[in-house]
Amino acid sequence: MIRNISIGIDIGSTTTRVVVGEFLKGEKNPKVIGVGESESKGMRHGYVINVHEAVSSLKNAISLAEKSSGIKIRRAFVSIGGVTLRGDTVSGVGIVSKADGEVTNLDINKALQDCEDNLNLNNKKIIKSIPLSFKLDGKEILGRPEGMRGTKLEVKALFITCSNSHFEDLLEVVTLAGVEPIDIIVSSLAGSNIALSEKQKIVGSALVDIGSETVSLSVFENGTLVSMHTFSIGGSDITNDIALGMKISLENAERFKLGNIGEDYSKKKLDEIIEARLFDVFELIENHLKKIKRNELLPAGIVFIGGGANIPSLENFSKEALRLPSKIGSTEIFNNTKTKLRDPSWFTVLGLIMPDENDDSYPDGSFQNILKNIKGILKSNIKQLMP
Repeated sequence: MIRNISIGIDIGSTTTRVVVGEFLKGEKNPKVIGVGESESKGMRHGYVINVHEAVSSLKNAISLAEKSSGIKIRRAFVSIGGVTLRGDTVSGVGIVSKADGEVTNLDINKALQDCEDNLNLNNKKIIKSIPLSFKLDGKEILGRPEGMRGTKLEVKALFITCSNSHFEDLLEVVTLAGVEPIDIIVSSLAGSNIALSEKQKIVGSALVDIGSETVSLSVFENGTLVSMHTFSIGGSDITNDIALGMKISLENAERFKLGNIGEDYSKKKLDEIIEARLFDVFELIENHLKKIKRNELLPAGIVFIGGGANIPSLENFSKEALRLPSKIGSTEIFNNTKTKLRDPSWFTVLGLIMPDENDDSYPDGSFQNILKNIKGILKSNIKQLMP
């Protein structure tokens, strides 16, 4: 009997995670049947700085996931994050091609291509394009424009991009570890599959992923991602501040950060150190929300995921600083699995194995581009192995 298996790989700055899920007959969500995690080496701010070390870390995590699931991992969905990942909103125009003025998918793709032509790519790779709004002959369209009649189609779209070299390095690590990437998925979109409900995405919400060396902010409205930005600050900065401020080791500082403070130390001083650094994070978030005119205007508020979401004072300080409802991401989807999968640091990799039924974006050829990249990387690696 053929088993319906889905595998996710998330290579973070400090931890590499692999999850194996199986879709059982009649079940909407997969059952997690295997997990693997290892310390990430060769990574910095979410991107690869040493390919061989990163490959070794990934192989370790894959080996553990294969052992626990009994599945040989050959293909997987892979998340992409890192400090160069960002969203740009661009407008484009297309003239309707059919003589009777009926808008077709071809017209939409032409308008999206015009958007892309207006985007300053400069050593950047498009990971995903998301149409945000359409106008036909100057009038706003609610919903999709196919089948409507007009002359000039305008589109506003969000393009998620990252550094070309960071994208290629990630692909190289995955392929050298013996895995074929099915698709490269924006980490915040994967995390939103777990942490945000459809209602939260419709009314307006922000997903904040606090990783070890980066913080990503993703804003959702009307059921889609409308803005995305990554900041080069993270949970390790808080750990370093605690180690310096309280004159303790980094290992103890990490424990203190997560609420396990020693009896001989001042909790008040610890809170002051944590809040000072969190203020920097929230200032960056607030400035970006102001830039896109959404500060204090997200009814579903802020949802936190990532390892940094485990800081005890985070929720209260966020409500105070951002003046928005704030909560730590939680999930009941995998309630029959090990407790560690409830930890918000696992939400990105778990989101990779979830079916994305709400993805109604238009095809942009990204899958074909990924295949081209893989073939190029494999050729390059074969050449390196030849005498």
